[in-house]
Amino acid sequence: MSEENRVGSKIRHLREAQDMTVEELAEASQSSVELIQQLENGALVPSLTPLLKIARALGVRLGTFLDDAPQKGPVVVRAGLSENVVRFSGKTEQPKKSALEFYSLASDKADRHMEPFIIDIHPSPEESHKLSSHEGEEFIYVLSGEIEIFYGKDVHRLSVGDSIYYDSIVPHDVHAAGKEDARIMAVVYAPL
Repeated sequence: MSEENRVGSKIRHLREAQDMTVEELAEASQSSVELIQQLENGALVPSLTPLLKIARALGVRLGTFLDDAPQKGPVVVRAGLSENVVRFSGKTEQPKKSALEFYSLASDKADRHMEPFIIDIHPSPEESHKLSSHEGEEFIYVLSGEIEIFYGKDVHRLSVGDSIYYDSIVPHDVHAAGKEDARIMAVVYAPL
């Protein structure tokens, strides 16, 4: 299975294992049928918010889309060099390229409640800074570059060494500040 369609293949597998149609999954996740089909076929780079809603509709954690062979003991990732990477779009209407690269730091940990990631954030056009929300909480620590976070009506600009912890039910958007890439460590908690 190609890295580009690992997420789509897992969505299809989980949907079919639950005897769900594309239409049923679309309705349960408040997504369009076209979005589900494009994700499953690998024709679209997913954005995080719909993927969280799809995971919830399927009754799985977000990390399930990254998992290979879950293990019970600790998972060690040396120097943040995770082999499990998922590329997410920004929030443009027809995303074909990645604005975010998520490197899972716990993809093989069974029964986890948090999703820790190293995320490379590439600059994106201003029109893609659409706020979205989902249940849960997020913690972000800036490793390099600068990021900007739209959080409700507030704007927070963070530099290397800065962090933020927030409720992700409040509409938000995280993006690179300016024209340079940024790298963050993020821990996402999204209840099932």
